[in-house]
Amino acid sequence: MRLPLRLLPLSLSIAACLPGTALAASDKPLNWALCPAGDIIPPFEGAPPAAQPGDPARDQQPTVIEGDKQEGTRTTPQFQGNVALVRGDQFLGTDRIAMDTEAGTYVAEGNVRYQDSGIRIVADRAEGNQNTDTHTITNIRYQLVDRRGNGGADSIELTGPLGQMHHSTYSTCDPSQRMWELRAQQIDVDSDDGFGVARNAVLRMGKFPVLYVPWFKFPVDDRRQTGLLYPAVSMSSRNGFDYRQPIYLNLAPNYDMTLEPRWMSKRGLLLDTEFRYLYDGGRGIINASYMPNDDLRDRDRGRFLFSGYHNLGQNWQARANVGWVSDERYVEDFANRLAGISASYLQSTAGIYGLGQHWSAGAMAEHFQLTDYTLTDANLPYSRLPRLYFNWEQPLGHWFDAGVWAETVRFEHSERPGGSRLDVKPYVSARLGGPAWYITPTLAWRYTAYDLEPALAQQLGGDTSPTRSLPITTFDAGVYFDRDTRIGGADYLHTLEPRLFYLNTPYREQDGLPLFDTRPFTFSWGQLFRDNRYSGADRQTDANQLTVALSTRLIRQADGREKLSASLGQIRYFEDSRVVAPGELPVEEGKSAWVADANYAINDRWNLGASYQWDPKFRREDLASVRARYLWPGDGVVNIGYRYRRDLLEQADFNFLYPINPVWSVVGRYYYSMDDDKLLEAVGGVQWDSCCLAVRALARRYVRNREGELDNSIQFEFVLKGLGSAGQDTERTLRRAILGYYRDDLYLVPPSNTTPDPDDYDPNLIP
Repeated sequence: MRLPLRLLPLSLSIAACLPGTALAASDKPLNWALCPAGDIIPPFEGAPPAAQPGDPARDQQPTVIEGDKQEGTRTTPQFQGNVALVRGDQFLGTDRIAMDTEAGTYVAEGNVRYQDSGIRIVADRAEGNQNTDTHTITNIRYQLVDRRGNGGADSIELTGPLGQMHHSTYSTCDPSQRMWELRAQQIDVDSDDGFGVARNAVLRMGKFPVLYVPWFKFPVDDRRQTGLLYPAVSMSSRNGFDYRQPIYLNLAPNYDMTLEPRWMSKRGLLLDTEFRYLYDGGRGIINASYMPNDDLRDRDRGRFLFSGYHNLGQNWQARANVGWVSDERYVEDFANRLAGISASYLQSTAGIYGLGQHWSAGAMAEHFQLTDYTLTDANLPYSRLPRLYFNWEQPLGHWFDAGVWAETVRFEHSERPGGSRLDVKPYVSARLGGPAWYITPTLAWRYTAYDLEPALAQQLGGDTSPTRSLPITTFDAGVYFDRDTRIGGADYLHTLEPRLFYLNTPYREQDGLPLFDTRPFTFSWGQLFRDNRYSGADRQTDANQLTVALSTRLIRQADGREKLSASLGQIRYFEDSRVVAPGELPVEEGKSAWVADANYAINDRWNLGASYQWDPKFRREDLASVRARYLWPGDGVVNIGYRYRRDLLEQADFNFLYPINPVWSVVGRYYYSMDDDKLLEAVGGVQWDSCCLAVRALARRYVRNREGELDNSIQFEFVLKGLGSAGQDTERTLRRAILGYYRDDLYLVPPSNTTPDPDDYDPNLIP
């Protein structure tokens, strides 16, 4: 017997068409905790459970029909009283259903109910013809199970893949608290093409209409469709009223484009574009912006950015990150984050990179463009045109490793003479150890040779081909002790981890070598275990020194969380270090500053941390950092930080998200430089949340350039849960300013500062 079970899945696509793109509005999961308990349309009695992974497809499962009474003939059956049709996760219930199997017609009347894993529907009547695939459903109410979306329609008419909904509504609010609702006089849907057209659509906030759209096209499934995206509106003292209207263009299944006209009342019109492409062997993104005339700068402005890769095989990949801006103030004027103005230059790289089991290699070019108007091109780093590197490391039996770091670079600069450099560092190390100890002696030889332009050679003594060659010996050893202990009624694993690191490198005179890409590292915990205190290959420190370090941890046995971690270390210099970079003081015989770091979890809500460096020779502190975090119930968090580095900075940072109650919360940040007596950033705002609507309002004052000039901005965002958001992206601002604004950010593992990227060349890291 043919049954009309396919008509209701079609009504699902129509009922869900309005919120079809809603879930792309935010990375943060929607919070429905403030919604009234219970479902708007409760699950129907007798309905099967939701489909589970691995269940057979619906069309592969039998249909079961039950009812209190059956009448009619075999070709015109009629069921009455608690009629239930079940197939897989689908359920159709009604008071009466009459069919004509030869004509293909059916009529279901009285308390028509439909349910599957994604939607529940109630209606007064459903009728149609299976042979012509036409159906009509009247007086509908629906609820989307996962999104809490709900609404209704006077009627739905379906003809094959085409559908038409009359006087429909959609909202994620409870019907008793309709804070917002989207209404449309008519919606036409084409399921084959995957799009719908809404006519005379009105968005209402409470009883008031706030947006009217006479016609718009939208997707009804996962297929991308050309159309308007949500706009962004903001206000700042730098740009004035700022309005952005993204327009999405679905050009092909594997590439698309987003146009974003942006009008700033103080500057004019800017057109921003993003083009994305994807294919089996790679992908890429192109961003371009153009402003015909900036009223404040009285000139054309623009930028170009490209990021992409192409796989050349199993081991090789071509990759590029290329950027260009029209002038040195572009980043300052069109980026409203501290991260957007901290760089003095724009870096562009392109090359071919390879990676195997025991090797990595690359050939690339790197160029820099100035983005800080307070500097000149003379301040730019040397461009590397080109740079080639090769790294290899492989075990030799059970006890030894052998490898080599090799790099050759051509350095060029528009304001300074350049040259070429070859750097090779072969090494061999032994792997000795057991479950609780290790000893790793390493012997390396470093050879560096240059081919300098005459002007640069003349500045350094006249030799156009200087070289440097020297051995490097390191000895790394550590022991791991642990014991079970009990503190405050809880069981812990207590570890004690002493470590020794010895470095010996003879002195080689290096004043005749240039400084292309080399500078001293900032002294830190990681520096205790490196074989060179300089980045790059232009300087190799001479050393006869021993690092003594000790770490300890308390690990809670119940869940593996660290209650306490503490580290303390110092370098003992047995001889003066004679190699120095320009402007650097030599390292004298004696002891380095003590480096200490500790983190303590008072409980599951309080966490304290501190870093400290104390120089015993001069009896002064070189660095001090204190941080504290408290997690309020729910999503609340407060962070307090203080950072001091001698002769460089002294800053305090206070930021928080405080939930006053489940509905209202306040956010803020105060970031201040005590060394300069200057505000770096201040943020203050309120957030209001409900079941289906959230509103954020922020005021922000921040440093916008290296001269310390301050800018002001006001940001608003309205989040219609299950539909999207309108206004400025306040979540992005708050996520950067308040660590833990997204609670999951607290548990992200930061990248290691001692492990090299596979594409990087750093011969100073210990193998």
